[in-house]
Amino acid sequence: MFKKFPAIRPYSKQLIPVTAPHQLYVEESGSPEGIPVLFIHGGPGGGTSTSDRCFFDPEKYRIILFDQRGSGLSTPHARLEDNHTAALIDDIETIRKTLEIERWVIFGGSWGSTLGLLYAQSHPKLVLGLILRGIFLCRDEDINWFYQDGAGRIFPDYWKQYSQIIPKAERNDMLAAYYKRLTGDNELERMAAAKAWSIWEGRCATLQSNRDVVERFTHPHMAMAMARIEAHYFINKAFIEPNQIINQAGKLKDIPGTIVHGRYDMVCPVNQAFALSAAWPSAKLEIIANAGHSSAEPGITDALVRATNNLAYQIELSD
Repeated sequence: MFKKFPAIRPYSKQLIPVTAPHQLYVEESGSPEGIPVLFIHGGPGGGTSTSDRCFFDPEKYRIILFDQRGSGLSTPHARLEDNHTAALIDDIETIRKTLEIERWVIFGGSWGSTLGLLYAQSHPKLVLGLILRGIFLCRDEDINWFYQDGAGRIFPDYWKQYSQIIPKAERNDMLAAYYKRLTGDNELERMAAAKAWSIWEGRCATLQSNRDVVERFTHPHMAMAMARIEAHYFINKAFIEPNQIINQAGKLKDIPGTIVHGRYDMVCPVNQAFALSAAWPSAKLEIIANAGHSSAEPGITDALVRATNNLAYQIELSD
């Protein structure tokens, strides 16, 4: 079974200005002459971590990580203004042009799969390959499953803690209730909502309980950005048309693709991966038994590292 590559340090870090006042944290590691690969983090609002560099052979890949608007080390923190999907797609193009990259590999999980697919559909000729994990199509049914009526029936104890900070009269629309608190003027209420939102997501992200994942999700800096930005995107239906990703899947037909999804993913149920695979049949679909949503789960890590190794080999053969 493949594990992540050893930890590495970036050889370049910068803040790239986009729409004022937003600035994006961008780093590069691995080989400057390697295959360019862009890691797209989840959430939205989750930010990157140092271990995200380690899905890629540093001798073969030029590894690019960035924090999306309002996330991680990008500034201003947790900012919602001018933060929408079209802007994020434009930001990716700004990064590509700034780094003088002609074409690159796109790697993303959860919301990162959403944004990666939308970018590839907007710019298919710029994408050497797609490696995607925990497919999230951002349809109404997908958002409703996790934030209103679905996952709570699998994790009723976790759901109870998630829902109890919302008055019963507002629980018929949990997303709206949380959005109201996460964007309100009461700082204590914002913090309580962000913590509860992030604990819920962190607890559901793995098949087996993983304290490290929950602790990362609930760190105050990450929790506030992720909860606010996720609620902002999801109450606005991710700023995309209904079923947009599946409807435009034909644009992906010439892009090599790998789809990795945990069989017991409770954040983004596996039917989303099957729907994407049906619409994009040339992509390889790999369902991981005994795995949930998180890329930290051994079976998912193994599949993702194998995918990056295989794609590097295919690209080298074609050159």
